[in-house]
Amino acid sequence: MKRILSLIVMLCMPLMACSADYKEGEQYIVVNDTASKKPEVREYFSFYCPHCFKFEPLMNNVKKTLPENVKFEMNHVDFLRVASPKVQGYLSKAVVVAQQLGMEQKLVGSLFNYIQVQRAVVTSERDIRNVFVLNGADGEKFDKLMASFSVNSKAKQMKKNQDFFTKKKGEDGKPALNSVPTVIVNNKYKINPSALDRDNFEEDYKKLIKHLLSLK
Repeated sequence: MKRILSLIVMLCMPLMACSADYKEGEQYIVVNDTASKKPEVREYFSFYCPHCFKFEPLMNNVKKTLPENVKFEMNHVDFLRVASPKVQGYLSKAVVVAQQLGMEQKLVGSLFNYIQVQRAVVTSERDIRNVFVLNGADGEKFDKLMASFSVNSKAKQMKKNQDFFTKKKGEDGKPALNSVPTVIVNNKYKINPSALDRDNFEEDYKKLIKHLLSLK
């Protein structure tokens, strides 16, 4: 019996050590008093952010490893100074349209490419429509979705989430959201990527998310 118990303890030690490696105030910061009712990983980002562009491959890999009951949400922000809030608002809606068309990864990638690689300028919904159509989306469906209640409601919710965390201060006394990319787990825990293992960053990032999802 003692041998069995010893074996169980030995098997659990790596997991215990992994959790112990992640400390509040170091690898993550508490930015809200209560967690979301359902588990989620929310990425606050902007198409105008070059770091977000480089971050997307990691985020796409993170999505693939999340449990089925965990929702991944892309939350576009409108506070970067390189474009007007109105234009950035169009791009927030575009994310939702891409999701509803079932072409999220392809169309989000095409917008990043349009802005970050081609250095093109978005001035209206028409510019976004052209990018989507060139990448296989139906123009009429795009028009209907951009004007739809569901898309506008979700884009407004993105803005609401953004405003909540730009005004909310974390335990470090700083605004919870003042730059992108920022990832918040369960609407409560903000990841501090600078404190993660540089040599094994992606795996460490995934393990931290798993750890945060397990917290209350």
